[in-house]
Amino acid sequence: MTLVLKRNRRAAAMRILVTDRIAQEGIDLLRTRLPNAQIDVRLDLTTQQLQAVIGQYTALIVRSETRVTSAILAAATQLKIVGRAGVGLDNIDTESAKRYGIAVVNSPGGNTIAAAEHTIALLLSLARHIPAATSSTRAGRWEKSHFLGVQVRDKVLGILGLGKVGKEVAQCAQGLGLQVIAFDPYVAPEQAEQLGVTMLGLEDVLKQADFVTLHTTLTTGTCGLVGADELRLLKPGARLINCARGGLIDEEALLHALQENRLAGVALDVFSQEPIRDDAVLHQLLADPRVIATPHLGASTHEAQVQVAIDVAEQLVSFLQDSVLPAA
Repeated sequence: MTLVLKRNRRAAAMRILVTDRIAQEGIDLLRTRLPNAQIDVRLDLTTQQLQAVIGQYTALIVRSETRVTSAILAAATQLKIVGRAGVGLDNIDTESAKRYGIAVVNSPGGNTIAAAEHTIALLLSLARHIPAATSSTRAGRWEKSHFLGVQVRDKVLGILGLGKVGKEVAQCAQGLGLQVIAFDPYVAPEQAEQLGVTMLGLEDVLKQADFVTLHTTLTTGTCGLVGADELRLLKPGARLINCARGGLIDEEALLHALQENRLAGVALDVFSQEPIRDDAVLHQLLADPRVIATPHLGASTHEAQVQVAIDVAEQLVSFLQDSVLPAA
């Protein structure tokens, strides 16, 4: 698709700003394909510093650390495109970008395998108490009977969101012998059947699943998708996994469910506040021995980081050279 810019931008040397760490392969591609462009890698800019310099740049590349706010976009008088080396766009004010005629692109498929594999790793860690058992053994204890786990074969996995990552998780889980059910209002039952997945309503998925994993984007419609009411529908002893976005789960309600011993375990790779810092609810969650937590590692493989960097770099090149974005 072609984007018509709303601002009258005078001709200027092309300048690209990278404010978060991305794989060198993406930087190298930009330098090869846009040899006359000035590419500045400036990590750890404060919001104020970014707002002060952004007016000099034609393109901006971020990951999840940089918040591209309306104020920053207002100051970006030469900016034509923002690229996020990752899946979500929740750190970019897309409405303001649209208003200013600034294109926004991301890499929706670059980390699919990494996120799916991390989900399966957390599922197995929950089933066999691997983190707690590791800590216990390292401390010199031998608590074999304390860490009695469950097999995953023949258990039911409920997937909320059957997009790219959800489908990959389904295939991995089927290889382990799990029965897979899913909720996704945008996926036809016939399409899911081809994957060996049974589509159900949200309530039925929550009631039937032994493990529930979330794989949907964070929007106004999905924020708090799993709240107090949904947590009450889970089987006693169910296990919950979230490698998507922290805001999908009501974390206070999740804490209460654990305190009431309604869940056997929870694995979280994402949180409503990242880093966690002084969030009292999150600190209480992490203090619970039934909670496994990782610091947003879903896309943190070498292969995924290279792929998302290349994906975004290629889209920037296409747009800056031809004013064309790849079809969605």
